[in-house]
Amino acid sequence: MAFIDYYKVLGVEKTASQEDIKKAFRRLARKYHPDLNPNDPTAKDKFQAVNEANEVLGDPEKRKKYDAYGEQWKHAEEFEAQRQAQQQAGGFDGFGGFSQEFSTRQQGDFSDFFEQLFGYRSRGDRRGARTAFRGEDYHANLELTLREAAVTHKRILNVNGKQVRITIPAGVADGQEIRLRGYGGEGVNGGEAGDLYLTFVVADDPRFKRVGNDLYVDVAIDLYTALLGGEQLVETLDGEVNLKVKPETQNGQMVRLKGKGFPLYKQERAAGDLIVTYQVKLPVNLTERQKELLRQLRDAR
Repeated sequence: MAFIDYYKVLGVEKTASQEDIKKAFRRLARKYHPDLNPNDPTAKDKFQAVNEANEVLGDPEKRKKYDAYGEQWKHAEEFEAQRQAQQQAGGFDGFGGFSQEFSTRQQGDFSDFFEQLFGYRSRGDRRGARTAFRGEDYHANLELTLREAAVTHKRILNVNGKQVRITIPAGVADGQEIRLRGYGGEGVNGGEAGDLYLTFVVADDPRFKRVGNDLYVDVAIDLYTALLGGEQLVETLDGEVNLKVKPETQNGQMVRLKGKGFPLYKQERAAGDLIVTYQVKLPVNLTERQKELLRQLRDAR
């Protein structure tokens, strides 16, 4: 596999901070998201490349290994473990040079050294025992709209060329992380597979503002309804409700609708509240007759 420069994929310098990497990832993930580019056949590959780069550079430990070992960063722990074992045995003096003991060995032992380095065979055990290594953990972001996050639904993810079907419970929060056990990198020499950590990125909604499990929405009412009272249709996540407006309702006045907010995570039929803020619209393009009536009302008060 050709070496991929993850810094170039995200368009950042090697000296970039973790916050810079996070910002670059979010910007590119939105730019190349397949749902937002239905007519671009390359969007999916670009989106996957951005996710892969963020999976490594977005994790300080993985980034450190990547900076040190490049394309072989996934084997960093194996390299270090075998190097330390060789140093303790007096048979290896670091990657920069070989000890006197090793340099005097026969040429046939050279392959043994690399077999030991990659965990294939122990020099003290000629039975061909292999060291098992756990697969690496994967980290990825999954973007949702607010309305998608409000309902339990299924998604199909492409992990290492395999399709994984998951159920996303209603009520997930922006930045919330879940673990899918065994869906990370494959283990080495019989080791168990790593895990997949998914972080939900919930986009802002043009209509509702979420604060915890409560939702806030502005609703416009005309001056006459505000003064005299009446009824007003109010949009919620699960449809419209007919709300009674009390006479002399003030601009900015709030009304709380119990249980009409955002669903609580893994709590069936439980939800926060919907807070409605009335925005009173003043009439425009008044006729002279209407202005005269308003003047009479003003004088009467």
